[in-house]
Amino acid sequence: MQVIGVVGLPGSGKSEAATVARERGVPVVTMGDVIRQACRERGLDPADHHGAVAKALREEGGPGAIAERSLPTIEAALDDASTVVVEGIRSDTEVERFEAAFGESFTLVAIEAPFDTRVDRVSARGRDTPAEEGGESLDARDERERGFGMDAAIERADVVVENTGSLAAFHEEIRGLLTEEP
Repeated sequence: MQVIGVVGLPGSGKSEAATVARERGVPVVTMGDVIRQACRERGLDPADHHGAVAKALREEGGPGAIAERSLPTIEAALDDASTVVVEGIRSDTEVERFEAAFGESFTLVAIEAPFDTRVDRVSARGRDTPAEEGGESLDARDERERGFGMDAAIERADVVVENTGSLAAFHEEIRGLLTEEP
């Protein structure tokens, strides 16, 4: 059993790493899906309210609330697979929760990329409402993520991937991580 947690600021490459995992048949549990589902349950558009609902979930259930809500999905995926990727860890408290649940079988991978590169990626993917249309700027998103404890989570990473080269090189590095033994 191997659980690979992925942490990184918006636009760093977390979703792209998850895509590589899926292409290799590795199940991916996306913590943001927990937040998007909570948005829908509250009648809110995830594109506009993702950050506010993430904050509310943590206020209501504590800093590990989203990790806790993700555990049943991770455990179910492990019934059918030896490796599962957990994409979108946001805090050291979430890291601690996964370490408690999976012990030595948990590996934390931080994906890092320069701010300007991340700005380009976030605008290109078109998934979020742009700041000029009332959405959240990348600076504001970074600040929010750091407020959750993102920097502390990144500091705890077992592996750091610098996502500054080509897409092919990044894919190759992620494929290598997926084939390593815990």
